[in-house]
Amino acid sequence: MGELKLHTQNYINGEWDAGVGSTPVINPATEEVFAKVAKGSAADVDRAVSAATKAFKSWGKLRGAERAVYMRRMVAYIRDKMEDLIAIQQTNSGKPRQEAINDIADSANVIEYYAGVAEQLDERQYSPVDYELPQQASHTRFEPMGPVGFILPWNFPMKICSWKLGPALAAGCTVVIKPAAVTPFIENEWAAAAEAAGLPAGVLNIVNGSGREIGNAMTSHPGLRKISFTGSTPTGIDIMKKVAEDVKNIGLELGGKSPIIVFDDADLDLAARLVDEGIFYNCGQCCNATGRLLVQEGIAPKLIECLKEIAERKIIGDPSNRDAQMGPQTSEAQYRTVMGYLEAAKEEGLNLLTGGGRAEGFDKGYFVQPTIYTDVPEDSKLWMEEIFGPVLCVRTFKTTEEAIAAGNNTEFGLAATVVTENDDTATQVIEGLEAGHIYQNSSVSIQPASSWGGFKQSGIGRELGPWGLSGFLEVKTITSRR
Repeated sequence: MGELKLHTQNYINGEWDAGVGSTPVINPATEEVFAKVAKGSAADVDRAVSAATKAFKSWGKLRGAERAVYMRRMVAYIRDKMEDLIAIQQTNSGKPRQEAINDIADSANVIEYYAGVAEQLDERQYSPVDYELPQQASHTRFEPMGPVGFILPWNFPMKICSWKLGPALAAGCTVVIKPAAVTPFIENEWAAAAEAAGLPAGVLNIVNGSGREIGNAMTSHPGLRKISFTGSTPTGIDIMKKVAEDVKNIGLELGGKSPIIVFDDADLDLAARLVDEGIFYNCGQCCNATGRLLVQEGIAPKLIECLKEIAERKIIGDPSNRDAQMGPQTSEAQYRTVMGYLEAAKEEGLNLLTGGGRAEGFDKGYFVQPTIYTDVPEDSKLWMEEIFGPVLCVRTFKTTEEAIAAGNNTEFGLAATVVTENDDTATQVIEGLEAGHIYQNSSVSIQPASSWGGFKQSGIGRELGPWGLSGFLEVKTITSRR
């Protein structure tokens, strides 16, 4: 892949900053340190928030069309640096080439979408309310929330940052970003994009470091008006408790244990492809991974056999190998977590169809076999808990009602997929499932103008589309006497 071009420092008030030390970053395919990233401190967070607060006074007053100009310049930088960014994603995150391309391209598309949304925001100001009393007239305007903080995950670091950054910049907010500690370099590229775009100093700030120090400093800082977090449900609960102390706004995109429900009338090839993509893409490290397969009894034997063949012929390898279809888990911690679930499956006596251990042929690297268990009991740890790895659990069902009940039998409600050629069946399932995004005969891709977020313990609020923008706006109503 050649020599990596990395931005290794923090970015505060328009300047690169060496921080208070450095942290080694591991290549998950080799388990070797390939670079070090600057380590920030609570004092760095305070400086970043001060810079964001100062910048907000002018950035928040710009017209949306003016902000859009900067955003499109950032998009141009991302697209121009595509090959460099692919190499960073492959080395730091362990993503195969096509997955890295998808992540970066999707990120640019989101910022571009919100540049258009920023322009439209100008036209929405001072809109009359729908219902008025004869003696009064009311209008609404939308104002940016202020300086906001992002605490980001490691599974799709660049893309999920764009989901927050796009609407925040469009709304007129300034931002302080804490990248994931294990995947900092691709997120630091947002600072490089801001610099290349001439974004005013302080509008975008990045402080690298641990959640314990940097994350806690952000959640407790009185200068931030909102914390937007993507990650595990337990951490989200902890953040929600902390921001409640000064009544910050909050956005939480948390865990998932999504079902994919396949009916007897489904196209077999389509169903097999959707199940494959839903659980093995990004090594199953997706919050919307469809790790629970509910398949109707008639089609189950053929579909399960197809899935076994797909899993066993999948090419696992270092992302530098262009033929690789699945890379390593992104970190040692996640590798150990997944291996722990595979050990739990042995203890539970689950029926292993294929996989179930470390991928063969690798002396180093966090590689796990694509794994499938069949006839998994509903009380199994693997059926109920989010694994975040390439592990599929399968159950069969007879009736539509049974499938809906089983799909909803989880504390999460982020996403779901239904595969059937019968529109009435699809409608019944879609209306019955408790999930924020449901796919009908479709891959689990996410479009910039759609919504993203979940029911139950999968989070609070929605990202993307107009809902994402509204999460960074305050609504002001002006009522006057006629």
